[in-house]
Amino acid sequence: MIAIMKKKALIFGITGQDGAYLAKFLLKKKYIVHGVIRRSSSFNTQRIDDIYVDPHNKSNFKLHYGDLSDSLSVLKIIKKIEPNEIYNLGAQSHVQVSFQVPEYTANVDALGALRILDSIKNCKLDSKTKYYQAGTSEMFGKAKPPQSEETRFYPRSPYAVAKLYAHWITVNYREAYGMFACNGILFNHESPIRGETFVTRKIVKSLCKIKLGSNEKLYLGNLYAKRDWGHAKDYVIAMWKMMQKKIPKDYVISTGKQYTVKYFLNLVAKELKLKITWKGKGLKECGYLNNKKLVLIDKKYFRPTEVESLLGNSKKARKELNWKPYYDLNKLVKDMVLQELKSLNAK
Repeated sequence: MIAIMKKKALIFGITGQDGAYLAKFLLKKKYIVHGVIRRSSSFNTQRIDDIYVDPHNKSNFKLHYGDLSDSLSVLKIIKKIEPNEIYNLGAQSHVQVSFQVPEYTANVDALGALRILDSIKNCKLDSKTKYYQAGTSEMFGKAKPPQSEETRFYPRSPYAVAKLYAHWITVNYREAYGMFACNGILFNHESPIRGETFVTRKIVKSLCKIKLGSNEKLYLGNLYAKRDWGHAKDYVIAMWKMMQKKIPKDYVISTGKQYTVKYFLNLVAKELKLKITWKGKGLKECGYLNNKKLVLIDKKYFRPTEVESLLGNSKKARKELNWKPYYDLNKLVKDMVLQELKSLNAK
């Protein structure tokens, strides 16, 4: 009987939202999953604690220390593992923060992709290893919605500009060296394990705490920014499907439906049975609960260059990948609220 070799996947950004969901998905697919984490004095592995096994014990899940800003560590890891698939989900991924640390954002988000691609080439794995680059709808920026693979990019932040370099260097290595390298242009995707500084999780966490008796206030920026929100669980499936194709292509992944930040907040409040009323306009607009100010606008949360409207057209992915999202916005909000309440009640 011939033993079937398990596929090996290497994930940069394993401790992030997408990395955690992708790792669990691939383990169910019987992959051997390798993840890269940065060395620090404290562990940042909460999202993958449920699948982590002590390295002294046999497991299909393994972690390695490395950093996308360090070419040598990237090269060594790839040379050692010789993975069948590499998923580059590692990034400084907060748009607002990228205005404060633009050089660091470029070093990790832009040059990090180059370091991986160059390592694949230098290790002579270009015919064996497939590469997935995590793109973002932020690359479209000011482009008129709906946005598809044919839409011209117009990035409006250091984060988006860095991601655009990563996108085009992926295309370039695909065309120049015949590598299997693809871009997933993913629109906003959230989950109960989304970072707490991202607006959706920030809203959910704050309103759940208020529901449980907290007197805190919620400070937000642009209430009228429109976004196309999906669930990260659906989107990691799309990543994997891209990597199973014979020919590498780039795909937009989205729900095709768009809502404002204010609509999202009202939906969370409705799920929690909190009746919020709104008064005022512009920076003076406030959300009230029981005649007390609950939601306030703080101009520090506005970006220097705003992205007002993102709406994805994912027809190509739905047709060629046979992919479609299971979660709509209502299901997403229910999942986030349920898990947040569980977490808060457990403390």
